[in-house]
Formats: sequence, C-alpha cells, structure tokens
Amino acid sequence: MARHTIKQQLRSKIRWGIVGIFALLFLSLAYDMPTQFNRVIHTINNTVALGLPIIPEKDFALGLDLQGGAHLIYEADTADIDPSDRPVAVEGVRDVIERRVNGIGVGEPNVQTSKEGDTYRVLVELPGVTDVHAAIAMIGETPILEFREENTVPPRELTVEEQKSMEAYNTDVKKRATDILARVTAGEVFEAVAKDTSEDTQSSINGGDIGFIGSNVVFPEIYNWAASASEGDITARPIETATGFEILKRGGERGGEVEVTASHILICYLGAQDCTNALYTKDEARAKAEELYLEATANNFADLAKQHSTEPGADGTGGSLGTFRKGQMVPAFEEAIFSAQAGEIIGPVETEFGFHVIYKQSEEEAVEYQLSRIFVAKQTPESILPSQDPWMLTALSGKQLERAEVVTDQQTGQIQISLVFDSEGGALFKDITERNIGKQVAIFLDGSVISAPVVQQAITDGRAVITGGFDLAEARLLSQRLNAGALPVPVNLVSQQTVGPTLGAASLDASLRAGLIGMILVMVFMIIYYRLPGCISVISLVIYTALTLALLKRIGVTLTLAGIAGFILSIGMAVDANVLIFERLKEELKDGKSLKSAVEEGFVRAWTSIRDGNVSTLLTCALLMFFGSSFVKGFAITLGIGILVSMFSAITITRIMLRFVVPWFKEQGNILFLGAQKSSEL
Repeated sequence: MARHTIKQQLRSKIRWGIVGIFALLFLSLAYDMPTQFNRVIHTINNTVALGLPIIPEKDFALGLDLQGGAHLIYEADTADIDPSDRPVAVEGVRDVIERRVNGIGVGEPNVQTSKEGDTYRVLVELPGVTDVHAAIAMIGETPILEFREENTVPPRELTVEEQKSMEAYNTDVKKRATDILARVTAGEVFEAVAKDTSEDTQSSINGGDIGFIGSNVVFPEIYNWAASASEGDITARPIETATGFEILKRGGERGGEVEVTASHILICYLGAQDCTNALYTKDEARAKAEELYLEATANNFADLAKQHSTEPGADGTGGSLGTFRKGQMVPAFEEAIFSAQAGEIIGPVETEFGFHVIYKQSEEEAVEYQLSRIFVAKQTPESILPSQDPWMLTALSGKQLERAEVVTDQQTGQIQISLVFDSEGGALFKDITERNIGKQVAIFLDGSVISAPVVQQAITDGRAVITGGFDLAEARLLSQRLNAGALPVPVNLVSQQTVGPTLGAASLDASLRAGLIGMILVMVFMIIYYRLPGCISVISLVIYTALTLALLKRIGVTLTLAGIAGFILSIGMAVDANVLIFERLKEELKDGKSLKSAVEEGFVRAWTSIRDGNVSTLLTCALLMFFGSSFVKGFAITLGIGILVSMFSAITITRIMLRFVVPWFKEQGNILFLGAQKSSEL
C-alpha cells in the first residue's frame, strides 16, 4: 500500500512537471512575441471582459550589422601623456563619448577601447544612425573640463573700437574665403581644399561633405542656393551667413520629410499648461472650441484666430504656425494634423495647452539636397562681448588638474571626490574661491554641469573636495570623468562606415532563415532516427529555443550576426546532449534492461559526457568574453547562454517527458524507443 502511494506521489510530481514545462513554454513565447499575444488578450478582454494584463512589449536589441547604423573608429593622440596614465585617459574619452550618444537617445550604442602596440583606439557603433556625418557631429571633439563661476557681468554693446576691429577682421575673412574659392575654380579638388581649409570639424574630416540638408536648415540662404543650383554646381561667390562664409558644392537630391503649413485657434483653460490668461474652465473651453470649429472657414480663419485665440501674439499672426515637420509639435496635435487632408479644418483637438481648432493649409514632401561645404568663420558680437550665460568661464580648467580620486570622509564615512591641482591651478583655485565665498562654483564636463558646490571658505592648498551624496559607483564614474578632463586626449577619426538598414534587414532575414531551416532539419533527423524520444527532443528543442530567446531579450544581449551564429551553434549542442542520452538508452535496452531502468541509466551514464563537453565549451566562451572583440563577445555570450539552457532542457525537460510516457508502454522497449536499432537485436 505504501509503495503504491509513493508511486502515485511520484506520478503526481511528474504530471506537475509537465504542467510546469508547458507553462514555461507559454511564458517564454509570450515574452518573445508580445505583440501577437497582446492581440489575443485584447480580443479576450473585449469579448469576456476578464481584464487580463497586457504583456510589456520590448524589442530584441539588434547590433549594427543587423539594424544598420554608423561605425566610427577614432585614434587617440597620447604622445604627450605619461604611459602609465594613458589607459585611464582613453577610458575617460570613451566614457564621455558614451554619455554623448546616450544623451541623444541612440539605442544600444557600443563604445569600446582597444590597443594595438602603442596606439589606442576608440570604436563607436551607433545602431539605427544611418547618417554618418550626423554621428560624427554627435561625438564632437575632445572633452573639456571647466570651472565656472556665477556670471555677474552686465550686458553691453560693442564699443566703437571693437566694432571697427570686428569689421576689419571679417573683411580679411571674406578675402580668405574668396581666395579659397579661387583655388577651387582654378581646378583644385574641392574635397582636398575642404580638408585643408574648412574651419568646420565635420566638413574638414569628410572632405566637405555634410550630407543632405532640408528647408529647416539654420540658414535659409544655404537651402535657397541649393534649390536653385544643379548637381555639381559650386557657388559663384562665398555665401555670407551670420556666422561665416560658405563655399558650397551641390550634390544630388532626394525626397525628404513631409512638411505641413497650418494655422490654429487655441482656447486654453484654467490649469492648462502655459495658460496665463485663462478665461474659461475646461468644459467652457471645449464648448468655445466646438463653436469656433463650426463657424470657421478658410476665408475667416485668420480673423477668428485674431479675435478669439488665447495664444500670445495670435492677434498679429492670425494663428499661423508656419511650416513644420513631425517632431516639432506635441504628439496629440501632430497625430491630428498629419492625418488630416490639405485644406481641411479639424477640431477640437485637446493637448496639454488647451483645445485647438486647426486649419491645415497645405502638405508637401520637402526636397533635400546633398551639400559639401568649405566654411570660414567670422567674428561676431557674441564672440567679443561678455557671455550672458548664467555661468562665467574662469582660467581654471582640466589642464591644471593633476588628478581626481575617490576618498572617504574619516568622520562621517561619506564618499567624496578629491581634486588635486598643479601649482598654477592651485593659485587660480585660491583666487576663485576667495571671491566666491557663499556662492556656487560649477564644474563643467563636456559643456554640462556635473557639480556646483557652494564655496564655504577660500582654498589655498590646491586641493578641493566634491561632496554630493555619491555612492561608490557614482564617485568612481565622476572621478574617471574628471581625470578625462585632467588628461585631455585629442582623438582623430581614422575610419567611418555606414551600414544601411536594408543591408542589416537582409542579413537578419538570411540568418533567421538559415537558423529555421537548420532547426527543422535537425528535428526531422531526430524524429526519423530516434522515433518517440526524437519527438520528445523536438518538444524540448522548441522550449529551449523559446526560453533562450526570452533570456537574451530579458538580459538585454545585443544580437549581432556573430551572436546569432552562437545561438544556432548552441542548438546543435542542445541536440548533441539528447543524442548522447538516447544512444545510451538504446545500449541499456540492448543489454536487456527494462524500459524504465534504461531511461534512468541513459541519463545517469550520459551526464558525465554532457557535463564535460559543455563545461569545456563554457570555459572557451568565458575566455572569448574576456579577451575577444565586440563581435567575438557577442558570439560567446549567446553561445554560453544557449549551452546553459540546453543542459537544463536536455537533463530536466527531456527527462520529465520521458518519465511521463514510459508507463504507457510495456517493461521492454519497443521500436518507438529503439529508433534505428532493430528490436531483433535485443
């Protein structure tokens, strides 16, 4: 009786194990394909009103070779830096570049440093950024550490002497630009002259090429010239803008973004954003907007806007918004205006500013032109007059900072950043702190404030401490950033490449197709050769695939072609474990053991081979992760995760399913278990 009870308990555990296996499969598939599952959930909720939760949607992180993007390699000039400080300095540059690309919202950027001999390089991969010139502009130049104090200088106009000096300087600039243009018209290659003379970083690096520009360019005169020129034309004379002189060469053209010209009537209400002259409650504002919508026509729209719109200045503009593209208006407004037809009046449209009645006057696809430029900068009043920025530059910068390090306050245990200046920096810091007692002194890195402590007393020993409630990780990061400023490393762009999204999508499709075909062939082989155990291994393989993909997505592994190759290889490893188990199972059956015993012995005896083979591969993956390049690391990570999951699927999932089906058969295994091994051989 007790034995029967134990068997029932074991059988019950196996049944629950089967339930758990298929629950794991369901959850993994839901995480892998949330969009498809959410459609079903929406349908169920709309039909039965169960209130099932929506699965959070998260895309797989795709690398540069699958998504397309920009690939840049910078070489660090470390000639003037002590060899022992070079690795830290280059890491500081990497950190600043990474902060820049993260700050503009580039998804899954990869910024790494490498060393070849005495040469240090910084590799920058920006998935999804297909304009390599824009990517170069994002990264910019060498990061700079600055110390600034509160700006107390009042605004003023240029003096007569300053005005004359600026005019004389700009006359010389115009002559230089004219001379440069003469070199081009005389037959010199535009790209070579641009690299030699252009005072704009992007154009000088790229032989003048600045990519495609649209009508929203800062200086309309540049776009107007491009629109009137033909491909290959060069400006007849330098074009003067507010900042300098432009020598332009026109390339091809392409269709750009859709541009809309529109006007609106805004009725704001008490509590709406920026509504300083509220005349209505929210309900009253909605009713007023509906009234104006019914009254508005193309002919009277401007008059209605002048009379009723609560937008500041509408009485003069008639509600005109000019011409704009997507991304320039709030989402609710954009959704309404870009889905409307040209000439249509729509409304009321609610945004955080109130209720809008919108007149869409026209819509057209803007034309973009490819340009190359040679830029010569002018002197402007802003470059001469004192800055009106809240923070004023001091003479103290990262050039005078010897080092920054993480320290701990001996009394409070608080983590701090210690700054040590050289003799020049110590004297400058003493002067700055003496005149700013009770005021803030801001520390800027790469143009952004990273700390703005209040000066408590003059500091005369060339040392400072930054406090700010840092944890250890934050303090180390800040120290690294400060040292990056203290050890400025010029970087030179030595390689640039654009991977188009079409090429990336084609690579992804080809990889997935190859993986799917390979997986199907493996499944067919397992079923034909191993029969019932082969069918079980196919189920295990499906669970393995779904679970591995879910883990890769959850962990945030960036998938590259190499990574997909590692994943596909791990499928083979998963099948290899099943092959070892099933072959051992057949050997045990051949020796005359019962089916149940053969299954248990098959797993026990195959385990050592599976363990040793997988552990050796995992060790190889670990070495590749630590010492390999980015592509090799991607391969190693996906292969390593796949191997760990394959061990779980082969030893746990396959075993539970075999234990579940064994009681369905007689004590001795039949042809369904022997596979290619004939039963007559028993």
